[in-house]
Amino acid sequence: MTVKQNAIEIVKTLQEDGYKTFFAGGCVRDMIMGKESADYDIATSALPQDVIKLFEKTIPVGVQFGVVIVVKNSHDFEVATFRTEGSYSDGRHPDNVAFCTPEADVKRRDFTINGLLYDPIKNEILDYVGGREDISQGIIRTIGNPAERLNEDKLRMIRAARFACRFNFPIHPETKEAIIRLAPQIHAVSAERIREELEKILTGHNPHIGMKLLDELHLLQEILPEVSNMKGVRQPENFHPEGDVFVHTLLCLSKLAHITDRELEKPSFTLAMGVLLHDIGKTVTFEESDRIRFNLHEKVGADMAAKICDRLKTSNTEKERIVWLVLKHLYFKDAQKMRLNKLKRLFANEGYPELAELCRIDALASSGDLSDYHYCQEMFSKLSHEEVKPKPLITGHDLIVMGLKPGPVFKDILTKIEDEQLDGNITTREAAIEEVKALISQMETVSE
Repeated sequence: MTVKQNAIEIVKTLQEDGYKTFFAGGCVRDMIMGKESADYDIATSALPQDVIKLFEKTIPVGVQFGVVIVVKNSHDFEVATFRTEGSYSDGRHPDNVAFCTPEADVKRRDFTINGLLYDPIKNEILDYVGGREDISQGIIRTIGNPAERLNEDKLRMIRAARFACRFNFPIHPETKEAIIRLAPQIHAVSAERIREELEKILTGHNPHIGMKLLDELHLLQEILPEVSNMKGVRQPENFHPEGDVFVHTLLCLSKLAHITDRELEKPSFTLAMGVLLHDIGKTVTFEESDRIRFNLHEKVGADMAAKICDRLKTSNTEKERIVWLVLKHLYFKDAQKMRLNKLKRLFANEGYPELAELCRIDALASSGDLSDYHYCQEMFSKLSHEEVKPKPLITGHDLIVMGLKPGPVFKDILTKIEDEQLDGNITTREAAIEEVKALISQMETVSE
């Protein structure tokens, strides 16, 4: 059975037991737009305890909110009782819910395009909010009064931008005006929920449109003021004929969907954030002397990116990768002059495929010169895993046996030996030991 067929079986079971039951929300919208849905949400008049009794395997994820997960043939389906909701004091969950009619349930939802119900047994669509017309016209519009809908859950302001860039629909003027007016209140929403929406925008369709929309809606200056500050920061025209730092960043994001590296099936959140933030340091390092310069903007930008990740509460793993991408995004311009050991260390990092993609996108959105990118990719393809990350010839234990005491000198010696190994100058353990003896002798001479 397909996911959809399993969902239909759940609807059928509930209807046969006397409950009004429909597909709801995004899956209905996608069906009307001729798209295949990955998820099928189900709305019903059955109470959570009724749903739990009817199905063999359920997960009571939000019984207090009327939500139960029904597991059918290894697929999870959210089954929710028709409900109205109170305000969201914690920025995530409604303070209270009341079970209601299908029409009242629809009218507490966010946007008209998401406010449709569909009976897959009778093949009937229920539209209480003009959702079909707005899909046909291509409009993102809140259900009912925009200010009321947005105040119920202020995350809807960012969601409006996400749906607009996903479907390339404009936002209705009244909805747009309400978002601009309420934008400073977005901080009532938890950082985690904001990050989740940003991730969907950045890794989805048209991320450049999404960022531009967030700017137009005055949300960008609230959630990512560092990115908003890129606007108007000039760049040298010989390197960046495309425009200021913000324009360049949007152009980079527009190329994010066209990934060429086969290891990267689609843009990851870390790559997308790396693209968004790679030039963030230019906003504070701008200097105009003989020409416009941004000295050490990659290092300044890496520190700024770390603070942004902390604010958005990304995982430590995500933060580490994003900061590394921002810090290393200029590495390719010196690659053809690098010693082999330095290049191999770059290739050995698990984030290299994302860095290569970032550097390719950065070049395409500025000079268009891909020679450094092609050089790195050619070298990367030529070198085997053993050449890039060989087994160490000596360890710290070997240094102790040779009479050295553990300390900072250990790292210096081991790094030196590894560099010589990566350059191909040392290939055996015996040669490594002889090199260590020579280094110890040099240190003893210096100390005397």
